Amino acid sequence: MASAPSAGPGASISDSSFNDKGKPTEVRLSNMNAAKAVADAVRTSLGPKGMDKMIQTSTGEVVITNDGATILQHMAVLHPAARMLVELSKAQDIEAGDGTTSVVVLAGSLLSAAEKLLSQGIHPTTVAQSFQHAATKAVEYLEEMSMPVDLADRENLLKAARTSLNSKIVSQYSSTLAPIAVSAVTRLVSSTSSNVDLRDIRIVKKVGGTIDDTELVEGLALNQIAMTNAGGPTRMEKAKIGLIQFQLSSPKPDMDNQIVVNDYRQMDKILKEERQYLLNLCKRIKKTGCNVLLLQKSILRDAVTDLSLHFLAKLKIMVIKDIERDEIDFISKSTGARPVADIDAFTEDKLGYAELVEETSQAGAKVVKVTGVKNPGKTVSVVCTGANDLVLEESERSLHDALCVVRCLVKKRALIAGGGAPEIHVSRLLTEHAHTLKGKEAYCFQAFAEALEIIPTTLAENAGLNPIAIVTELRNKHALGERNAGINVKKGIISNILEENVVQPLLVTTSALELAAETVALILRIDDIQFTR
Repeated sequence: MASAPSAGPGASISDSSFNDKGKPTEVRLSNMNAAKAVADAVRTSLGPKGMDKMIQTSTGEVVITNDGATILQHMAVLHPAARMLVELSKAQDIEAGDGTTSVVVLAGSLLSAAEKLLSQGIHPTTVAQSFQHAATKAVEYLEEMSMPVDLADRENLLKAARTSLNSKIVSQYSSTLAPIAVSAVTRLVSSTSSNVDLRDIRIVKKVGGTIDDTELVEGLALNQIAMTNAGGPTRMEKAKIGLIQFQLSSPKPDMDNQIVVNDYRQMDKILKEERQYLLNLCKRIKKTGCNVLLLQKSILRDAVTDLSLHFLAKLKIMVIKDIERDEIDFISKSTGARPVADIDAFTEDKLGYAELVEETSQAGAKVVKVTGVKNPGKTVSVVCTGANDLVLEESERSLHDALCVVRCLVKKRALIAGGGAPEIHVSRLLTEHAHTLKGKEAYCFQAFAEALEIIPTTLAENAGLNPIAIVTELRNKHALGERNAGINVKKGIISNILEENVVQPLLVTTSALELAAETVALILRIDDIQFTR
């Protein structure tokens, strides 16, 4: 430890943010305690042996998850400082997508370390600055220990996706979900791309079957089912797909008005007119060669009537209605069909082409698949199945995390070991670095280094191991030069974690460190809270 000048009797720190006894003000303490309480709440769900949380929402819906961001999002957090940690996990979710629990646990640990430093009389600004310097240094050490990865190396991408899935409820299905996540993302990237837009990956959720039935669709999968009540087709080869935003039902005037008909012949005329109008629409659609029709959902009037469905079925056109407005872009991108808002603009060049459009049924879940698209856009669909809603929702969240992990490797093409190895490695190097510093900064660096040990400690605790014995042995192994030694949770021992295929993207850990240090610095700098009317 660096020989920091001892605070002698003449070195008492007088500052408005401290009271007479050199303790932090009530507000800062209250903020830190609130934030630590949030961190403790999610701490038990860290790692492959972490516990799951059951959340009941205000509407009575039940959510079972161990995804940090989801847990905090549903928590009714009232304290403003504690809400900062909810925002922190959201930021990590956007930046990296995984490590949302770790980042909150890390912030809680750094706050505990900061509290000790403040009670020793070190100024909050000094602590905040030192922590941010230490985080920058830690990121340098992590980059130095990382291994570069090539996107063509599928095996490494699979290892990272599996590691992410192993800490989820659906961990036993990681052999099914990991390849799907890797294939989905690699389909969208080129060798030069530096990011992937996950909105180009569409996840269709269907209750029925098990998670094993989850599959990647080459083309497009639709949540809506084909309309068969007028005997329309449910399978169409050599499909020409039309995407329309107008309605196939009798027109309605803009104003609310009533027509009183007292003559039956007039009534007959109105019905004939409606029939003729619909028949004309259907014939004009058929004329373009369209044989699969997707209709946008309409709130003003029915998108289709029984009569128009009957005509379309006669003309052998497959109809799928209730396409949501926000799906239009994705469908257009996937199939090449351009949305048309008026029948006059509906021409052959607006159609999309596919080898096959068919409605399939797996274990009671119906889904429409469009395959063999002629000139596909860079999009991909995943049909996610599960036995009930709870499992299905969690399966989707886990798949999203796995997709994010693969996306992280596209953003920053480097992997590091998991299982608490990088934290201990960085902690050891930061402690050594602290010896070269002087004064208060040395204390702060030392405290930051010790705070990083919360990750391996929590991993060991959640797995039912003795945290003190495990972390001590881990430190010892690292001191002997085994920089990839980590906690093997399954066997309850310390081993080379790379041989166990436990790897994570560099971006997940670096962004967790940087974001946690920033949030802690922000909380430390607040010395008062004002309520406005």
